[in-house]
Amino acid sequence: MKKITTKELLIFLESPATKLLDVRPVDAFNGWAQRDEKRSGHIQGAKSLPAKWLNYIDWIEIVRHKQILPEHKIIIYGYSDTEAEEVANRFLASGYTDVVIYLHFLVEWVNDEQLPMKKLPRYKHLVSADWLNQLISGGKPMHYENNNFVVVHSHYRNRDAYLSGHIPDAIDMDTLALEAPETWNRRSPEEIQKALQDHGISADTTVILYGKYMSPDNDDEFPGSAAGDIGAVRNAFIMLYAGVKDVRILNGGFQSWQDAGFEVSKVEEPKQPISEFGAEIPANPQLAVDTPEARQMLAAADAELVCVRSWPEYIGEVSGYNYIKAKGRIPGAIFADCGSDAYHMENYRNEDHTTRDFNEIAEIWINNGITPDKHLAFYCGTGWRGSEAWFNAWLMGWPQVSVYDGGWFEWSNDPTNAFETGIPLAKYDLK
Repeated sequence: MKKITTKELLIFLESPATKLLDVRPVDAFNGWAQRDEKRSGHIQGAKSLPAKWLNYIDWIEIVRHKQILPEHKIIIYGYSDTEAEEVANRFLASGYTDVVIYLHFLVEWVNDEQLPMKKLPRYKHLVSADWLNQLISGGKPMHYENNNFVVVHSHYRNRDAYLSGHIPDAIDMDTLALEAPETWNRRSPEEIQKALQDHGISADTTVILYGKYMSPDNDDEFPGSAAGDIGAVRNAFIMLYAGVKDVRILNGGFQSWQDAGFEVSKVEEPKQPISEFGAEIPANPQLAVDTPEARQMLAAADAELVCVRSWPEYIGEVSGYNYIKAKGRIPGAIFADCGSDAYHMENYRNEDHTTRDFNEIAEIWINNGITPDKHLAFYCGTGWRGSEAWFNAWLMGWPQVSVYDGGWFEWSNDPTNAFETGIPLAKYDLK
């Protein structure tokens, strides 16, 4: 296997035919230093392709989905020679002929301030299973300065998901504690405050949330990942809106905990209610947009409503939900493409349920006209998928991002609101 120097890598990176692949864990790619490196993050321009994914039967489909093709020059780097060579050999066995390895990432690249690196601006709010295990084991993990934390297993009307196995010390929280089923919007400030205090959460509590991917038999409205993974982010959004200062998501949810081989508990952990939240709710009202402001944003040159729905929903083939009759979209909303249907976010997720390479998400958004220089309000049917897209933008440090909480459900229930169907050819030129 050919090895290249730092000088050669810099030359190769000038060519658009080069694909630089980072095969370290996604958390290292995002910014977590896992080998005490001087600078954390990834080489600017690299794509995340963890060596862990070699275990997936559809590995080559993942590669092609990332537009890594046989005609490209493939350069691979990681923490160790072994993992880089394993990935390189898989490429060679898959018909790729121009594959080389860069072995000087830790000894040269991270130690040279002149060489470009990049990280997810708010990576500290997307934690790994190792980080969480260290925390609940009594340790002091990196970038944690608090002495008060709560781990939350999020679910929607499905405590069996929690009772059948959860992270030790985690309490469960139904999403209905923070949002009302009549509207699927966030609850009133008074209700949110009571719910958070009942779960032992104050404004100064570090909260780590996760979901569990499963399709319970009694969950017809939000099956699959929406009942777990997306529900955790939905709760996180409302907590941040309320004023919890340090909210974090376990990257990959319960799946990442299992993949790491850590202990699973079936003991129901008691909640520890508190008497004071410690801030006036909402402390961050700008994170949520309601219908009056959504109308204003549609008319503004410096704002956009961003539709985080599937293409069939966007063009009005389906409503997406069994309790929403109306089909169509808000006129002027920009399509952000969540995935295949109303219950999945596969275009924002990796195979192991970790968050997709943030550079790829940003590229898709920018190509669709979703740019960080505007006030963006993400919405879907009822706020769940919109919350996850919003969380990605928030992690990226985009300055003015909100969730349009009412979404298509609230918009379509008002007959005075305009809507449209079909393919907007002028914007997407799709035929």
